[in-house]
Amino acid sequence: MTKADILQVLREQEVRFLRLQFTDILGVNKNVELPASQFEKALDGEVMFDGSTIEGFTRSEEADMLLKPDYSTFLVFPEELESSHQGRVARLICDIAYPDGRPFEGDPRQILKAQLERLRKMGFDDLYAGPEPEFFLFTRTPEGDPSIITHDRAGYFDLAPLDKGEEARREMVNVLVQMGFEIEASHHEVAPGQHEIDFKYSGALRTADNITTFKFVVKKVALKYGLHATFMPKPIAGINGSGLHMHLSLFKNGENAFYDPEGDNKLSKIALYFIQGLLEHAEGMVAITNPLVNSYKRLTPGYEAPTSIAWSDSNRSAMIRVPARRGIGTRAEFRAPDPSCNPYLALAVILAAGLDGIEKKELPPPPIERNIYQLSVRDRRKHKVSELPGTLREALEALQKDEVIRGALGDHLYKQFLRAKQIEWNSYRSAVHQWELDQYLAEY
Repeated sequence: MTKADILQVLREQEVRFLRLQFTDILGVNKNVELPASQFEKALDGEVMFDGSTIEGFTRSEEADMLLKPDYSTFLVFPEELESSHQGRVARLICDIAYPDGRPFEGDPRQILKAQLERLRKMGFDDLYAGPEPEFFLFTRTPEGDPSIITHDRAGYFDLAPLDKGEEARREMVNVLVQMGFEIEASHHEVAPGQHEIDFKYSGALRTADNITTFKFVVKKVALKYGLHATFMPKPIAGINGSGLHMHLSLFKNGENAFYDPEGDNKLSKIALYFIQGLLEHAEGMVAITNPLVNSYKRLTPGYEAPTSIAWSDSNRSAMIRVPARRGIGTRAEFRAPDPSCNPYLALAVILAAGLDGIEKKELPPPPIERNIYQLSVRDRRKHKVSELPGTLREALEALQKDEVIRGALGDHLYKQFLRAKQIEWNSYRSAVHQWELDQYLAEY
């Protein structure tokens, strides 16, 4: 769309407010909302904000930042989502720039764009990514605060009346469809109160934009139903946590570069190199794809989340699984990420790792078809299976040693992210938790 196209839609649909949206380094949605009198200024990329107040952006002495809208992300929110007598609302997702127009090196969207530019210089069209975001619906207290009381006691693929989130989930789907999403499936997940809505794969940048929009819609609709939607990876001990599985494939000249009818299991060397890159850099990546203290409570055996660095043609206990479909649908499913991640940074480091594997032309070890949770120590050595970091601290230590992942993030964002996460870990480490009181207070 052009500027003129957007202005015409804004007039025709009587839009009164325009949101300029972006994310901080932690993936939290941010926006500034402008009235109709400022629409042209916004579309010209002339709206400025104080970057020093945003997590991981700039210091106070270099605070001014510009919001540069990406016209392809323009949409008008459905009335079901933003119903107000005050007027309709539209949005544009923005890149962040310095006042002189230079791209800001700490902008997560720019970090992903840089890796996509690297990909295209290597002759590929795009990284296509199909996400599977999971989330919980919890009740709210009489005061409106979120609880950890699940909305239902249903399980995988259950129907109403067990699945009490069906109506809320259906409205989420309806709103997403009106916003241009192609929804492939929605269903109740394994844990009580847990849900999944899958939407069609797209190019990596569009997918990251879609994930940020998806989170906003899910939370907004849940609130309408008196519920709290959370993308926290493991809100309740003893049940499954929420993942963000990513189905990944590279395309070249319009063809799926992961498919080779003559290759082993019809996988191309490109696919195998990419998988090896993910395996090699998994330890350094998970600080980005699994960025919370809580993320590592999901990555424990027995809850369908990977704990080992391994791949398989079909086994769902592996960190990387290759689904059975071949041809244009050939892909690798990366099962480690969780929905608390910043999707721009997650896809950037995934791509950096995969491209590093392609550049090195190293093949992965043979795929493992057994249940990886049940492998003996001897078998783990034989198949070269190592473990994912068990805590955020271990993940941050691995990130500091991985030059490829650090390079993908860039010096500015890497340092800001590391600082923020070290503060988070130290705060957690020094806190006294209820478990400690239950275990030790009476005994000692």
